[in-house]
Amino acid sequence: MLDKNGIAKRIAKEVKDGMYVNLGIGIPTLVANYIPEGVNVVLQSENGILGMGPFPFEGEQDADLINAGKQTVTLLPGSSIFSSAVSFGMIRAQRVHLTILGAMEVSENGDIANWKIPGKMVKGMGGAMDLVASAKNIIVAMQHVNKAGESKLLSKCDLPLTGIKCVKKIVTELAVLDILPQGGFRLLERAPGVSVEQIKNATAGKLLIEGEIPEMQL
Repeated sequence: MLDKNGIAKRIAKEVKDGMYVNLGIGIPTLVANYIPEGVNVVLQSENGILGMGPFPFEGEQDADLINAGKQTVTLLPGSSIFSSAVSFGMIRAQRVHLTILGAMEVSENGDIANWKIPGKMVKGMGGAMDLVASAKNIIVAMQHVNKAGESKLLSKCDLPLTGIKCVKKIVTELAVLDILPQGGFRLLERAPGVSVEQIKNATAGKLLIEGEIPEMQL
């Protein structure tokens, strides 16, 4: 199985040269540390940054430079800082090529729930609704099962939805899957040391398995 950094490292392989990429809170922020050498991308944070670099080393943090998750970040040469109004203007105008989000649940139709658990206090939905409504391509970075061992890849989300039919691909500690146009999770890759049977047992939604499933190359 992969840890959170392993999930981020695998997702970084989906980032292509020239992309503008938004990194959501949680596991997605780690993707900044694994952008392949020679791939030039511009990382965007909805609080108003273009050109984020990897996380700073211990002792080199600047408390005034934070991402949307309030983590300290670095800036690359040519980066810029601006208001969140301008940032959301970029998002709503679909100027971001790829959005990487965390999720609590994803359905086999590509619905995502990632902002609220009923009965628990939350500060607000943040930029989640704008991101899922405007993004051209959404990849979800998440755990395949919850702490109780129950699947988070479902036939239908139980939690309040953030977006409908918007997720294109999912990377978990067990597998890489995409969402079929007609609905259902298609298994593309399995994590090192993970069997197809383990993935089947951990997936509550409809799962399509075609031929031999290769192991992830990290």
